[in-house]
Amino acid sequence: MFELSLFKLLVWVAWGGVAVWFFIALVTLWGLARYKPLQPLAQSRELTRSSAPFVSILVPARNEEGRVLSDCIHSLLAQEYGRFEIIAVNDRSTDATGAILQSSAKTDERLRVIEGRELPAGWLGKPYAMQQALDAARGEWVLATDADMIFDKAALRTAIAYTLEHQVDALTFIPLFEAHSFWERVMIPAWSWAMLVYILFSRAGSPRSRAGVGIGGFFLIRRAALERVGGYQKLRDEVMEDVRLADMLKSSGARVAFEYATALVRTRMYTNWREMWECSTKNWFSGMKFSISLALSSIFSMYIGAVAPPLIALGCVLFLAAGANTSLWLLFFPLISIWVIEVFILGAVSRRFKIPVVYALSSPLALALLYTTLLDSTIKIVSGKGVTWKGRKVYERAGGVRPPRSRQHVSNLPTAND
Repeated sequence: MFELSLFKLLVWVAWGGVAVWFFIALVTLWGLARYKPLQPLAQSRELTRSSAPFVSILVPARNEEGRVLSDCIHSLLAQEYGRFEIIAVNDRSTDATGAILQSSAKTDERLRVIEGRELPAGWLGKPYAMQQALDAARGEWVLATDADMIFDKAALRTAIAYTLEHQVDALTFIPLFEAHSFWERVMIPAWSWAMLVYILFSRAGSPRSRAGVGIGGFFLIRRAALERVGGYQKLRDEVMEDVRLADMLKSSGARVAFEYATALVRTRMYTNWREMWECSTKNWFSGMKFSISLALSSIFSMYIGAVAPPLIALGCVLFLAAGANTSLWLLFFPLISIWVIEVFILGAVSRRFKIPVVYALSSPLALALLYTTLLDSTIKIVSGKGVTWKGRKVYERAGGVRPPRSRQHVSNLPTAND
C-alpha cells in the first residue's frame, strides 16, 4: 500500500511539473512576442550631420588576434553616423592584437589606440581597460562594446535615434549570438532562454524595477549618467560589469532600455568547448550576485525539474521493455511531456537566434551543461581557486581580487535629482 501511494504521489508531482513547464512555455512565447527584434533605422540626415551627438566608442581588446578584431573595427568605422570616435585599448595582450589595432589606426584618424597600463591593485582587467578608454573619451555619449562584435552600418544611428525618441539615458542591444559548432548550438539557446526568463521575472523592462539588462557588446550610455554613478571605478572588481552597471544606472534614477537587435549587431561568443566553459564559469556565479543559496537552489531545481524527468522517462521505457509493471506508463507520460515542452521552448528561442531547431532535442544536455557550469563557477570562486579568462585568474584568493561581498552600495548611489 505504501509503495502504491508513493508511486501515485510521484505521478502527481510529475503532472505538477508539466503544469509548471506549460506555464513557463507560455511566458517564454509571450516574452519572444513582446521583445521583437529592432530593425535598422533608414538613413537620417540629422544623424549624419556634424550636429549629431558626439559618440565615443570604447573597445577593450585582449588577445584577440585569432578572432574578428579587424572585422569589428572595420564595421565600426563603416558606421553611417555623423560624429564619433573609436578608442581601442590594447589590454596587455600577448599576441598581435596591438599591431592589428595600430594598423587600422593608420588608415583612419577616428580610431585612437591606447596601450593599456598594468592593473592596479583591486582592479579586474576589463573594467580597468574601460576606465582608461573613458578617461580618453570626448563624447557626450559613450558606446561600450567588445572586440568580437560585428556591427551593421546602421547600428549606431539606430541606437542614437532610439535614445532621443524614447528619452532614455542608456540603451543595450542584445545581439545575434552566432553558433556554428555543435556545442554552441546546444548551449546558446539554453543560455538565451535563461536570460529571457530573467528579463521577464525580474521585470527588467519596467522603470519601476531596479533590475537592469546590460550587454557589454553594445551598451550606449549618456556620459553624464555614467559619471554620476562613478564610471568604471565603481565596477573595478566586477567580472560582469555590464550587468552591474545597468543595475547601478537604474538605481541612480537613469532611464535604461534594452532591445533585441539581431539585425544590427552580432557576435560569436566562443569558438570551441574550452572557451565556452571558461566564459560560462567566469560569469555564472557573478550572475547570481555571488549568492551561494541562490546558486545552489537554482542548480538543484533545474537538475530535478528539467534534467531528471527526460532521463527518468528513458528509464521507464527500458524497464517496460524488460517486462516491468505497465503502471510505469502513468509516470512515463508526464515525464516525457516535460521533455516535449522543453524542446518546444528551446526550439522557439533557437529560431530567434537562427539556430536549427533540431538542436532543441538536446534540451536535457543543454540545461545540464548550463547549470553544471554554474556549479563549477560557484565552487571555484567560493573556494578561492578562481576562474580563468584570457590568461588571467579572476577571483583567486591568493593575491587576487576577491568578488564583491555586498550590493548595498547600489542603494547609496546619487540619483538624477541630486
